[in-house]
Amino acid sequence: MSKQFVIGLDLGTTSVKAVVFNRQGNVVAETEQLNTSFYPEPGFVEQDPDVIVSASVFVLKAAMEQADITAEELLSVGFSCAMHSLICVDENGRALSRAMTWADGRSSEQAARLLQEQGTAFYEKTGTPIHPMSPLTKFIWMKETGYAPFHEAAYFMSLKEYVLYHWFNERVVDYSMASASGLLNGALLKWDEDILAHIGVDKQQLSTPVPPTYKLTGLNEIVAKYIGIPSDLPFVIGAADGQLANLGSGAILPGEVAITAGTSGAVRQWTNEFRASEKHETFCYMFTENTAIIGGPTNNGGIALEWLKKTLNYSGTYTEFTEEAAQVEPGADGLFFLPYINGERAPLWNQNARGTFFGLSITHEHPHFVRSVLEGITFNLYQIAEALERIAGPSEKIYVNGGLARSPIWIQLLADVFGKNVYMSESHHSAAWGAAWTALVALGEVDSFKEIKENVPPGDVVEPDMDRHQTYQALYQTYAALAADTAKYFK
Repeated sequence: MSKQFVIGLDLGTTSVKAVVFNRQGNVVAETEQLNTSFYPEPGFVEQDPDVIVSASVFVLKAAMEQADITAEELLSVGFSCAMHSLICVDENGRALSRAMTWADGRSSEQAARLLQEQGTAFYEKTGTPIHPMSPLTKFIWMKETGYAPFHEAAYFMSLKEYVLYHWFNERVVDYSMASASGLLNGALLKWDEDILAHIGVDKQQLSTPVPPTYKLTGLNEIVAKYIGIPSDLPFVIGAADGQLANLGSGAILPGEVAITAGTSGAVRQWTNEFRASEKHETFCYMFTENTAIIGGPTNNGGIALEWLKKTLNYSGTYTEFTEEAAQVEPGADGLFFLPYINGERAPLWNQNARGTFFGLSITHEHPHFVRSVLEGITFNLYQIAEALERIAGPSEKIYVNGGLARSPIWIQLLADVFGKNVYMSESHHSAAWGAAWTALVALGEVDSFKEIKENVPPGDVVEPDMDRHQTYQALYQTYAALAADTAKYFK
């Protein structure tokens, strides 16, 4: 029986997903288990790492059963993972703390002080903006507050590393996850000794950085038996979800930009070298020894629309809600929305940022608010894309994925604002397909990462209305001026 299937295991913040693909990138089966986040104090966002390990086992078994495939038909499993998580671990591999997620903002004070004292010196070496999302500032918080697990820990790991250690008894981390920690020198692909000294961590407490094609075998016998696969099945470490979303959508050439718009969002572009932004606007996370992803993440994608729907007590579906925006013209009759309701990463990198409606009139009704929020989300993404262009050059093609991509009116709005064709993927599992494709590359089943462009099931292409694009160009100038004027008040 030929091996014809590969699985992408995606350890996300919202859920753990296993997606079974054939070699052409078509989804055969998918299973998902939602994650529980804990908020023990304001600004704290944590998850139970042992639950993530269990969920990973469960979804792999369930995906194979749903796909009705045998172990003999499975080539490999590739990993994708959300960035910036941090767990304190003892010498036996037991978690001493919950995992702090990227959304954990407890180190806001430490991040602000680090930026004031060090400027962008650390950022220029690592490509990780100084922000509470990063393990760098989380470590400083732990050190300064006497956080007991920090002082007791033998090792420090991300959620992916924790799963790998429990399954394979190896302490390894791929380049992209290591880059996102804020501790890896991007040009050298080594842990930065000066930064480690600053936070009080020894490099022996960190995992060994490896390329995304690194193979792991010797799966824990109990786990292997439960899933129904041999312990020598090759697993591949993969990368972070951002890099893999670009890869899985086919956005891997110069000028090709991938936009992810789910609860949060991101704009990312492939590059062939490590490049940090002079203005501290974007991240640069390594993928392989000579490729990286430049981008900017936003905290405020679909969450802003979800907030508005709840606030307006709208009882219809999200599709019906977004379609209300069609009742008003671009610009929502002068109503602008700065979408910083959940703090903000790019382009402000300020966890204290807050959302704003500007230009509110007694004549504004439901549809105006819906259109204004959709436009605010999109203008914010456009502003991030502008910062990318200053580093990586102009964008020519826009690839999009994520929950908001299922909204026809928002996809058209995105095309109109950017003035570019928007290419949609048939599958919304771009990160999982990127992980699965990385496994195929590692096993020599395909020749290169770039070959994936012939193996991404095509979706619709949405063309811009260039008249509306000109309208939005003028509106964006007002938006950008408002964003710049209000940024100084977020302290």
